[in-house]
Amino acid sequence: MRLLIMGAPGAGKGTQAPALAAHHGVPAISTGDIFRANVKSGTELGKKVEALLAAGDLVPDSLTEEIIADRLDQPDTANGFLLDGFPRNMHQVEALDAYLTSKGQALDAVVFLDVDPEVLITRLLRRAELEGRADDNEETIRRRMDIYSSETKPLLDHYAAKGLLVDVNGIGSVEEVDARIQAAVKEHLAK
Repeated sequence: MRLLIMGAPGAGKGTQAPALAAHHGVPAISTGDIFRANVKSGTELGKKVEALLAAGDLVPDSLTEEIIADRLDQPDTANGFLLDGFPRNMHQVEALDAYLTSKGQALDAVVFLDVDPEVLITRLLRRAELEGRADDNEETIRRRMDIYSSETKPLLDHYAAKGLLVDVNGIGSVEEVDARIQAAVKEHLAK
């Protein structure tokens, strides 16, 4: 099972991804987690990422694509994966498609968590307080939303045209959203 989970920052991807991945017996791979682990460890990659995130910028495509390809080459992805936070733009979609094609693989579904932008801003500000995330202040959040709208949102049309998009209402308790995701993915795969 090869899945993507998409949605604007704060839509609940990081919360929902582990349960969805576990349900399908595949690893949940979060670019954000990979980047934050490198920042925390003080690696060269981490220093680059930290400066970019503090400015509200995204990590460059070439670096992100290299990291993802390396992660997807690990043995635990033999039966599939769930990607969270990648791809973010059409360049990354093309890189992922090329990678999968080179391995004789394809995506099974793309889950989109649909949440109102003002709800997202409130969620992210609360998360910043709870987790002490320096990259989550209101100015940076609004900038990330703008980047999301201009670069990432067109991916939804791309995946919808390919018949892969599974649209899920992302507002509700963790359990309610999880149940909606499981039902929507099951229905999609039955088509």
